[in-house]
Amino acid sequence: MKYKYNGYNLIAGCDEAGRGCLAGPVVAAAVVLPDNIEIEGINDSKKLTPLQRLKLRDVIINTALDYAIALVDNDVIDEINILNASILAMHKSIEQLKTKPDILLIDGNRFKQYKDIPHECVIKGDSKYAQIAAASILAKTYRDELMTKLSAQYPHYGWNNNKGYPTQKHVKAILSNGLTPLHRKTFSIPKLK
Repeated sequence: MKYKYNGYNLIAGCDEAGRGCLAGPVVAAAVVLPDNIEIEGINDSKKLTPLQRLKLRDVIINTALDYAIALVDNDVIDEINILNASILAMHKSIEQLKTKPDILLIDGNRFKQYKDIPHECVIKGDSKYAQIAAASILAKTYRDELMTKLSAQYPHYGWNNNKGYPTQKHVKAILSNGLTPLHRKTFSIPKLK
């Protein structure tokens, strides 16, 4: 896992969670780590267990120079599409940082310039750069907890387990009960296997 990028000092890593979901918001995080620290076990949030993510979240929050989390809800996703909503959520998280980064490292291959801060898109960046991995962990844990809370309002859909992703149980619940106000109306419902 790399902590340095081309001689830049203040690096903000950005990533999002919930892009492929049928329900709920897309959540993004921006994280600036101090350059004299390495976080043991940090990795792409998808490669970690829920318990590992929660432990690392606490370490990240306690050691980061700065971090922020932002979300864009399902109605806005339906208006502007998921790619633009993901980028908007990242912009909103960067905007909340108190520390202005020298560069933004973005997970993936698409981003829109944020003010005058240079950026670099890194494919699979969450398994290459600690700052992006940290952002992926904060975005994922925040979104998972939110979807678990929202699941209490709509228990048929199993969001406490599937977090809004298109599992068989979730698709069956949509076919039986219809869409909730938190579903993304522009997303097509996969066919049951």
